Amino acid sequence: MNTEETNVDVEDAQTISVEQKDALDAAQVAVDADATEADVSEADLDQEEQEKQPMTTGGDRPAVAPPEVMEEVGAEKNGSVKLKVLDEAEEKFTGLNKEELLRVAGTPGWVRTRWALLLVFWLGWLGMLVGAVLILLQAPGCRELPATSWWNEGPLYQIGNIQAFTDMHNLKGLEQKMNSLSQLKVKGLVVGPIHVAPPDEAISLRFEEISPDAGNLDQFKGVIQAARRKGISVVLDLTPNYQGSSGPWFSSNSVTNVAERLKSALVFWLNEGVDGIQLSGVEQLANMVPSLWADIRAIIHNGMDKDPKRVLLGITEISSAENVSALLSSTGVDLLISNVLTSGDPEPTRFAETIQHLYSNHSQTKLAWSLGGRVEGHLASLVNQAHVKLYQLLLLTLPGTPVFSYGDEIGLMDGDSKFPKMLWVFEEELNGTLQEEQTEQLSFRKFFCSVTELRAKQRSLLYGDFLLLSNSSSSLVYLRVWDQNDRYLAAFNWGAEEETVLQMNNPGLPRHAAVALSTNSSALPEGSSVDLMNLRLGPGQAALIKLPYTG
Repeated sequence: MNTEETNVDVEDAQTISVEQKDALDAAQVAVDADATEADVSEADLDQEEQEKQPMTTGGDRPAVAPPEVMEEVGAEKNGSVKLKVLDEAEEKFTGLNKEELLRVAGTPGWVRTRWALLLVFWLGWLGMLVGAVLILLQAPGCRELPATSWWNEGPLYQIGNIQAFTDMHNLKGLEQKMNSLSQLKVKGLVVGPIHVAPPDEAISLRFEEISPDAGNLDQFKGVIQAARRKGISVVLDLTPNYQGSSGPWFSSNSVTNVAERLKSALVFWLNEGVDGIQLSGVEQLANMVPSLWADIRAIIHNGMDKDPKRVLLGITEISSAENVSALLSSTGVDLLISNVLTSGDPEPTRFAETIQHLYSNHSQTKLAWSLGGRVEGHLASLVNQAHVKLYQLLLLTLPGTPVFSYGDEIGLMDGDSKFPKMLWVFEEELNGTLQEEQTEQLSFRKFFCSVTELRAKQRSLLYGDFLLLSNSSSSLVYLRVWDQNDRYLAAFNWGAEEETVLQMNNPGLPRHAAVALSTNSSALPEGSSVDLMNLRLGPGQAALIKLPYTG
């Protein structure tokens, strides 16, 4: 082979080698350009580990790099840069360990930050506390409830004749009627008189012995126990000469002797568990034997700190508001039952003056309101039959304690005597034997129960202030108000034939309000809205209207 051929071969080989190298470089660049984040593979990770290994393997002999590294180096030499992106799923934030946290927490910056946050917290808490105190100081305070006793919390129910009240004609029958009495929401039963007292014979008077016509001592104890289970107190009437005609204390000559004997009888009956005593003609005792009267009061009021307290009820035939007021102050009785509403014709103007006078001169816890009694008879016999519900509403919404005779809740009327037989019409209804003529009596009782139930729940009706709004020859309107509670407006029309229109434009009253109760539910349904500037009441109609407290 000559020299020229040799040179040609060498040049051809070099040319081929350069062409191969250029082709390899172009392919490598294309591969590197197509690489993306998703191309990172396990091989790349292994490559990283290999790159971290030392470049020599024993002695001084250089280590041989794997082909992949050679390719990478070659690629880098030709201007190609290979990027490796880690998968987000493989990046895990482990946070600081305990030692690192303690180290950071102790730095001055974090210490200042903690103190600043603590200061902000306590300043915020103190601000809220001051704000709450200011709200309490600026808010209207609740009015303190008056001191009351059990006889101020509901009606008193007088049963002046045990034989007429029950079918059994004795105290055992009274015990069996306790559920029915509880439905009336009465707080006290005034029983009797039931002691032995021949008419006008002071010498035969026996306070501590129950008349056989009424029952016996064991039956009376049963009445007390049954009543207390229903939350009802029992008051015993010990008027001495309750069946005679010479006066409740017989003659003037016998007052001292009878009052002295009464003292021992009071101790006996109070020990038997009665919650109070009722006496008629208290003005005679207070005026004729004041020292004995003081002793009687002391015996009854002894232990007034006990629960329930003992009540002393007085009865007088006086009808003048001024005289009743004076007697209430002089006798010291807890309640005085009088004829202030009974005497004369039913005149709203006179009612308004009487009520206002007594209310202005005495605490309402000392006032009692009634229509009828042992001597006068029953409510329905003293008023127009069509006005029974009207008077029920009146007595139950006046400031003080309402007092009813048995049967007043059903409109029971007197017959041959002032002690007619009680009619249990609602029990007959339950048995399906109610007669058509008894439906009115049943209606009276339902209305009575509705008013007593509402009265027991509403502070304004129990012991709220009494505000007389208007009165005329045929109408009467007043308001009962207690602090931040619903108010109640009571409106009455005694007119027998004409409708009355009342215009209540008093300051503080809303223009419209809702009917709570009405004696004529068809004309003024419960819950219906009425215009107080144009309040219409039919003849003999009355309504109780609720005025919500608005602050």
